Amino acid sequence: MKEMTLSTFLAVFEEIFGRGLFWAMVVAAVIVTALYLFVLIRDRAVSWTKFLYAQISMPFGFVGAIWFVMAMTHSHLTDLGGPVDLIVFLMVGVGGAIGAAILVYTLESLVSPPKKPE
Repeated sequence: MKEMTLSTFLAVFEEIFGRGLFWAMVVAAVIVTALYLFVLIRDRAVSWTKFLYAQISMPFGFVGAIWFVMAMTHSHLTDLGGPVDLIVFLMVGVGGAIGAAILVYTLESLVSPPKKPE
């Protein structure tokens, strides 16, 4: 692999997760992102209570993302070989934490929309 291109990354992710699961995850991410933007525009303010619950979900998203990737790649913690592996490991966890926070905030906002002032 002499060049890192978008098609190379797509091929690698499709190989790791399988074509169907990978594209299902991409579609789910796009839908959740669109709903999150909808909620932010609709509410015109951040609900700090919902934001707190979203932050509480972050450790679960961190661990869940790492567990999911390790299960899909049939890896173990003992397979981490060097600094680059550790950086990727942490980036997967941070991505999962941020994704969990966005998902929880969005679901909370869709289930219980803000009350209009009277």
